[in-house]
Amino acid sequence: MGNRVEEFQSFRTKMNDRILSADNRAIKRFFGVDTLTYEPGKLNAKTKEMLGLVASMVLRCDDCIAYHVMQCKQEGVTDEEMFETFSVALTVGGSIVIPHLRRAVAFLDELHETSTKTETAKSTT
Repeated sequence: MGNRVEEFQSFRTKMNDRILSADNRAIKRFFGVDTLTYEPGKLNAKTKEMLGLVASMVLRCDDCIAYHVMQCKQEGVTDEEMFETFSVALTVGGSIVIPHLRRAVAFLDELHETSTKTETAKSTT
């Protein structure tokens, strides 16, 4: 699988910086709305990220799926909650979501491996 988590984060940061440096007002505003959408409100951030993950899976956007898997874990979504979220996406989206489910679980597993390696490195220093 490689370093998909690290590659994803690096590419996303690099390209977001590049895109936002163009100083296009419409793009900046859209990015702003996207950021605001996932802030806690009547729904907490955890729930919003799970909703974003379902929508991303149904729309079959692997970059979006990876991003929301990372955000879900950051918001404290357990693996059990993650798989319930996956099941909603599969039910809504149908069998065409299965390949994206596979990649989502592979990304989740790699995210676990990456965080385990980071924790191990911190504890040995």
